[in-house]
Amino acid sequence: MNSGPARRKVLLAGLAATACGVGLAGAGAASGVIPVPGRMRSLLGGEPDPTEGIPPAAEGEIRIQTRQSAARGRTVGFFTAVPAGSGSGEGLPVCLVLHGASATTADFRRFGLARFLTAAVQAGVPPFVLAGADGGRTFWRGDGAGDEPQRMLREEIPAWCAERGFDVGRIAAYGWSMGGHGALALAQSKADFPAIRAVAALSPAISAGDEVFSDVARLADVAVGLWCGLSDPLLPAVQQLAAAMRPSPEVASWGSGSHTRAYWNQVTPAAFSLIGQRLSRGARS
Repeated sequence: MNSGPARRKVLLAGLAATACGVGLAGAGAASGVIPVPGRMRSLLGGEPDPTEGIPPAAEGEIRIQTRQSAARGRTVGFFTAVPAGSGSGEGLPVCLVLHGASATTADFRRFGLARFLTAAVQAGVPPFVLAGADGGRTFWRGDGAGDEPQRMLREEIPAWCAERGFDVGRIAAYGWSMGGHGALALAQSKADFPAIRAVAALSPAISAGDEVFSDVARLADVAVGLWCGLSDPLLPAVQQLAAAMRPSPEVASWGSGSHTRAYWNQVTPAAFSLIGQRLSRGARS
């Protein structure tokens, strides 16, 4: 059975093949080289026009910095957003943002994440802050050669957030595509990361037999929301994961849409509502 990096390369190649209308061999799976032409970007999380559905709310306080990540062995972009009206965000819980394969933290502002956050708070969702760093194209699991994005998520980003006065004892995760996979992996590390309270995984790039499925029992103590479009090639795997979870996910939503920013914008308000409510209430009982 394939597992780990090899399986994840095949999954990315499969998405490429779906986008380009060719078989896996034509997508470069045999060589392990996974190109990302423009036609693939909608499947990998960064189509050219991601603005559809972004609310006209204020951004609040945004900071885009660079940090040295010992866990990843490199400098990474570091993004934070505090909802408008919440000052510096001191004392607020944190939602980690895990990007898809073709995105970085440099895209978060144009994706409107800060505007979605303010709009959620204005709609009555308990406030929280967003924080995200660059995870590369690692499925947020690393390459086995010193690049450890999960350790960055569990150790370094909370430390950077604590410097800002955020409440790192209450943490959630929001991710799309590859980032949805990484968010679920983070939830499965709850024994080592007890601060994690909730996960919103949008069109997570998972496949039957990978670590997310083999470790599904470890999701039991975290509030999990799953969203996937009815036209998304990943839908069968995401539905299979929802069926395997005990207890069932907090949210399992399959609506009109595909593997695009437009779909993720459509469901982000519901995802932020789940996150805000869970962060304000504490751990899942």
